[in-house]
Amino acid sequence: MEHIIQMIDQYGYIALYGLLALGIVGVPVPDEILMTTVGSLTVGENPLLDFGTSLVVCFAGSMTGMLISYFLGRTVGKPFLYKYGKWIKLTPERLNVAEGWFHKYGMWAVTFGYYVPGVRHFTCYLSGVSNVGIWRYLLYAGVGGLLWCLSFLTLGHFIGINAPHIIEVAQRYMGITIAILVVLVIVIGYLYWRHRKRALNRT
Repeated sequence: MEHIIQMIDQYGYIALYGLLALGIVGVPVPDEILMTTVGSLTVGENPLLDFGTSLVVCFAGSMTGMLISYFLGRTVGKPFLYKYGKWIKLTPERLNVAEGWFHKYGMWAVTFGYYVPGVRHFTCYLSGVSNVGIWRYLLYAGVGGLLWCLSFLTLGHFIGINAPHIIEVAQRYMGITIAILVVLVIVIGYLYWRHRKRALNRT
């Protein structure tokens, strides 16, 4: 993420557009973390990015990636994905999961598949493989893409606005949180030890 933020700082919205497009195609880009971070950069007196422009750019980038994937699916088909998809993290296992979603939910898998990493990368390919009409595809992919981008940008914007308060609360209750975690670990360890001891006694 440090390198990604440097790219955005250096190249601005062009880097953001390219990263989102590549992430949808299958290149390992942390899309949700990226957009949440971008949302947090739209806060302050002199924000690095503008929220409205960021939303447009993120949406355009994601839709570009979706269209590239759709046309790849339409032209090269599933055998190509099974053979070469592993090079961009599109493994046969993920393809099987996405295919199950696609058969079960139809085009709604495209809309809501954005929220499931490993699925969103495949639903667009499968739409192309299945020869879904381009305008129908754009409708479902566009609605999903807009909701997806808006969700994480808004989350980042909200976190950015409330960052000082969040940090203050985290610092105030950090000691209590650590103490609770330590107690939980001790209790779980004790219960596990008793379970193992009983199991050994039975044998």
